[in-house]
Amino acid sequence: MDPEGLLSQIEDEMKMARQSRARGNEGRARVCARRAAGLAIQIYRDRSANVNRTVGAYGLLRWFASLPGVEEELRASAERLAMRVTREHVLPHPQDPLADAVLLIQGLVDWKPGI
Repeated sequence: MDPEGLLSQIEDEMKMARQSRARGNEGRARVCARRAAGLAIQIYRDRSANVNRTVGAYGLLRWFASLPGVEEELRASAERLAMRVTREHVLPHPQDPLADAVLLIQGLVDWKPGI
């Protein structure tokens, strides 16, 4: 898919993330944020010489976090988005997954969140 189509999907996923959070469904919000970040990494991957055929947001997040030379703030966001919740369905860190997704997306592609 072309970058413009992926940017549109990023916007859709982040909109669903915000809506899910507003309805109190934090788990769904996190899934949408992770997918949006995965799409941004897909754009980054397609633009770079580092071709990786991994598909799916989780795999893309793990791949990106393992790349040498990735800015630490972006790496940390990718690592947190790839973390699994505990058995009690609690994140093992206090950071906001939507904020992590926005940071990662804005760090990789020319995207501004919709209002």
